[in-house]
Amino acid sequence: MKSFLKKFAPPGLVLLYHKVFAWFGAFIYRFPAKKMIIIGITGTKGKTSAANYIFSCLKAGGYKVGLTSTAGFKIGDKEFLNNYHMTMPGRFVIQKLLRKMLNAGCKFCIVETTSEGLKQWRHTGIYYDIAIFTNLTPEHLPSHGGKFEEYKKAKGKMFASLFNGGHKQVDGKKIEKVIIANSDSEHSDYFLSFPADKKITFGLKNLKADFLAGDVKAEGWGINFAVKGERFELAFPGVFNIYNALPGIIVSSIFSIPADSVKKGLKSLSFIPGRMEKIEEGQNFTLVVDYAHEKQSMGHLLNTAKQVSRGKVIVLLGAEGGGRDKNKRPEMGELAGRIADYVVVSNVDPYEDDPKEIIEDIAKSAEKFGKVRGTNLFTIEDRRQGIKKALSLAEHGDIVLITGKGAEQSMILKGRTIPWDDRKVVREEIKKFLEIRN
Repeated sequence: MKSFLKKFAPPGLVLLYHKVFAWFGAFIYRFPAKKMIIIGITGTKGKTSAANYIFSCLKAGGYKVGLTSTAGFKIGDKEFLNNYHMTMPGRFVIQKLLRKMLNAGCKFCIVETTSEGLKQWRHTGIYYDIAIFTNLTPEHLPSHGGKFEEYKKAKGKMFASLFNGGHKQVDGKKIEKVIIANSDSEHSDYFLSFPADKKITFGLKNLKADFLAGDVKAEGWGINFAVKGERFELAFPGVFNIYNALPGIIVSSIFSIPADSVKKGLKSLSFIPGRMEKIEEGQNFTLVVDYAHEKQSMGHLLNTAKQVSRGKVIVLLGAEGGGRDKNKRPEMGELAGRIADYVVVSNVDPYEDDPKEIIEDIAKSAEKFGKVRGTNLFTIEDRRQGIKKALSLAEHGDIVLITGKGAEQSMILKGRTIPWDDRKVVREEIKKFLEIRN
C-alpha cells in the first residue's frame, strides 16, 4: 500500500497516511511518551553522538534511560543496532520501543529526530519535553523540494510541537519545556524563536552562550575543555565532539546531576557504533569506521585525522544515490583531494542510480585538487574491494578512514537491499591482510 501511495497518490495524502499510522501506533501502545521525559535532538550533524553523550551523562547520574538513534537503540543497559536503514523507523516501531523503555523503568528517552521523520509526522505521539538543535547545513534537500528553507522548517516542526500534550508530571514534578541550541550556528535564532519555558545556548565561539566551552586541549586520541569552571574530558578527538558533548552537560545541569558524575559520563563514552569507531586487530596503523557522508562531517573527520596521525591519511568514501543531494559529491571529492594522502572512491548506497556516475562525480573533483588516478586516487565500485585497497595502502603510523556507512546494517544496490556492516567487513579484510603480511 505504501509503495502504491508513493507512486500514484498526491503528496498530501501520503503524509496523511504517515500521520495516521504514527498516531495509531501511539494509541496501540498507550502513549508511552506521556510518562517519560522525552529529549529530542535534531540538526544536520552530530545528532547520534550528542544523543549518546546525553545518555551517558544521565546514566552516570543514576537514571535509567532509553535511546533511539541512527546507530542503534538502548534500553537501560541493553543495546541493539538499528537495522531499519533509517534514523526514525516508521509505523509502530518507535512507539513499541518507547513502550519497552517505559516498561523497563526508563525515566528518560532520547530521540534522534530527522527532517524526513518530521516531514512524515513520525514524531506524532512522541511529546517532546526538551528540544535540542545541533547545527544546520544543506543536506537531504531533494526530500524538501530542493529548498534549504523547507529543510529548516521541517526541523522546526520538532520545536513547534514542544507543547503538544501540555506539561507532564513525572515523579510528581512538573517538567519544564526547554530549548537547547548551538549559538555558534547562524540558524540558532530560528530554533530559539519557538515558545519554551526555558531557552539555553551553547558554543565555543559566541561569547554570549550560556554554556561556553574554552581552553581546549587535544591529548592523543582525546580532547578536554573547560565549561563554567569545570574541566571535562572526552575519549574522542576533534573540536566538533565538544559541540556534541555540550548538550549532555546542559541536560545534566537541568536535572541537577553533580559535575563529577557528568565528567564520568562524558569520559566513559569511548564507543559509539560507527562513529569514529576504532577497529583493533593487531595492525600497526589506526583504522577507523565513521558515518561521515557529507561536506561538514567529512571535513571534521579528515582534519582531525591529519592532526592525530603520525603518517599518511587514507580515506575510502562515496555518496548515496536514490535522489540524495548530488551537490555534496564534488564537495567531498574536493576535501578528500586536498586533505587526504590517498583516496579510494567506492559504493555507499547507489539505490537505482548508476554507481559509476556517483563515483566519477567524486573522483573528478579529487583530481582537480591534486589527486592522480592509479597513484593516490583509486575508483573501485565494489565496496569490499575498495576496503581491501585502502588497507593495502597503509603502513606503520598511518590512519585509514572507512566512511559513509558507519554501523548501518545493509546496502541498497540496484534496488536490492543486501546485508552489510562496514565494521564486520573491515575486520574480515584486515585479518586476511595481516595474514598475508605476516
